[in-house]
Amino acid sequence: MGSNRGSPFAPHTTAERDAMLEVVGVESEEALFDVPEPVRFDGSLGIEPRDERSLVREVTATLGRNDDLVEFLGRGRHAHYVPSVVDHLADRSEFLTSYTQYQPEVAQGFLQALFEYQSLLVELTGLPVANCSMYDAATALGEAATLASRVRATTGDRVLVPEHLSEGRREVLENYVVGGDLSVESYPMDDGAVDVDALADLVDEDCVMLYVESPTVRGVIEESLSEMGTLADEHETLYVLGSDLVALSLLERPADVGADVVVGDAALGLPTAYGMGLGLFACREEFLRQVPGRLVGAGEDSTGARAYTLTLQTREQHIRRERATSNICTNQAWVALRAAMHAFSLGPDGLQSLASDCVTWADELAARLDGVTGLKAPVHDRHHMREFLVNTDQPARAVADDLRDSGYAVHVVGEHRIQVCVTDTNHDRVDGFVDAFEEAAR
Repeated sequence: MGSNRGSPFAPHTTAERDAMLEVVGVESEEALFDVPEPVRFDGSLGIEPRDERSLVREVTATLGRNDDLVEFLGRGRHAHYVPSVVDHLADRSEFLTSYTQYQPEVAQGFLQALFEYQSLLVELTGLPVANCSMYDAATALGEAATLASRVRATTGDRVLVPEHLSEGRREVLENYVVGGDLSVESYPMDDGAVDVDALADLVDEDCVMLYVESPTVRGVIEESLSEMGTLADEHETLYVLGSDLVALSLLERPADVGADVVVGDAALGLPTAYGMGLGLFACREEFLRQVPGRLVGAGEDSTGARAYTLTLQTREQHIRRERATSNICTNQAWVALRAAMHAFSLGPDGLQSLASDCVTWADELAARLDGVTGLKAPVHDRHHMREFLVNTDQPARAVADDLRDSGYAVHVVGEHRIQVCVTDTNHDRVDGFVDAFEEAAR
């Protein structure tokens, strides 16, 4: 490797570095970068050294300044209690240190667990192909749109999404479709659900993808999924359904309502980190070689025993970028493993029971809030899962601020609308929440 290095982290001698700079046509490495002066590293991090006890005391004090609020927050990111067995098993070294399972001969256990995760998703969606490595629901939606542009035999460029789609998911989707020359358009909603008649006027041969969510970002359970599946099929439009593992255990299987692709957030295996999640992606078999991320497959080894391996990997480090169907890189296998552990610890009955509770609890809490003077809940006369909108006579922001002062966090979604989410993590705090809401609504 030579000597006379300018950096202990780069395997180049000074002569090698100078030769490269000469070929590029610059005099220094610094000339290759345009870093604004205010953010340049000046040689000091400004962090004074201290002993371990002092550091722990300082960090504890800093974290102690966080508000200790009971969250009734949702809008697509739902808190469910993660059993302790998930932490204990997922933190085993054979799982935690296995970044990507490129060497199947030493990763059979992890690969089998991922295969079971994919099998779970296949069973819940009814679609035969599922992957094990998507960032989150937003990027899964973006990947579905780029898949649609590749497989849909049309010159059209329209992607239709609900007008109630969360701002973050829409922004990610719009970033994704820029490269594919696609356009994102909204279709109208009727009392929190899709206005099917209005949608029928918008879907035509120029539409490459129709995206529908159930439950919606407002917690509404869509009741016309089959009709929208038929509508998409009539125009050869890719029908993409957004959901999550808990909801899928209770609601209609996407394959039975005509869905071509299912995306969403797993909603299992992780606490609500608001920025960290696990995206779902399942599709019909005809799209097998168009699926982003990784797929674990089962086969036989040289002795005839069942064996697992990474079957398809569409990352740019494996094939040329210009031929890649996706450039998703970060491995979500460990997060998928946690989701599988959570789901299997609940079992089929436990998963369905959790989903049923999330419907019942939302209905019961909405009824209690509707009995409070100055409140109307739910705003939409629909079936809900986990969350719903509340109309407030008083300004919603003022009500939410009062709730915050009482120790509760909610979403403000309009001048007189608040969104409330109830799951197994906060159901035991509902009584105090209702009392605080009643006081704030006066």
